[in-house]
Amino acid sequence: MRVLFVSFFIVLVDQLSKLAVKGFSFPFINFHHTGMFKGERIQILGDFFRLTFIENPGMAFGLNPGISFKIWITIFSLLASIGIVFYLFIIKNEKFSLRFSLALILGGAIGNLIDRIFYGVFYDYAPLFYGKVVDFLDVDFFHFTLFGKTFDRWPIFNIADAAVSIGVLILLIFHTRIQEKKKDNIIDENKHTIPLESKSNDTITTN
Repeated sequence: MRVLFVSFFIVLVDQLSKLAVKGFSFPFINFHHTGMFKGERIQILGDFFRLTFIENPGMAFGLNPGISFKIWITIFSLLASIGIVFYLFIIKNEKFSLRFSLALILGGAIGNLIDRIFYGVFYDYAPLFYGKVVDFLDVDFFHFTLFGKTFDRWPIFNIADAAVSIGVLILLIFHTRIQEKKKDNIIDENKHTIPLESKSNDTITTN
């Protein structure tokens, strides 16, 4: 399915951006990219938008449910991603907006899954499935409280997070519109349907 190219593109851009921020090396060809050091900030649009390198050990918004729960989050995300792939095949003839939104969500989920599954081993700091997610997009925002934590900026995120958020938003908007159209169609059909009893009563027979 062509829509899976959207997911592939999200994963590719997400991983390339994370590797650029965190740094990587290929010793066998003597290539090293240093990247940013943890906590480093680079201003892009002043304080409104900047790159800030952090690693998220837990869930979204910096929530850390503990190492024992982390493995279940990773496994659930993996199974959910597989489920979305199968579902995309099932709805391959449905509206593009639905398939596009799910492709965004799938790409974002896989992007962060790669961090959780492989980064600990790749960067030699944790076993398989216990890696940390690389976050770096830092946007100014008004003061707000979420899950008991107060923020003066939007929680630092990455491209995968953005893809999931946009996908969910599109899904909610278009799903609501589709449901409203279905209701309108049902109402219109009921208005134009004449009951059989009425038809028989209105029939005049002539001898």
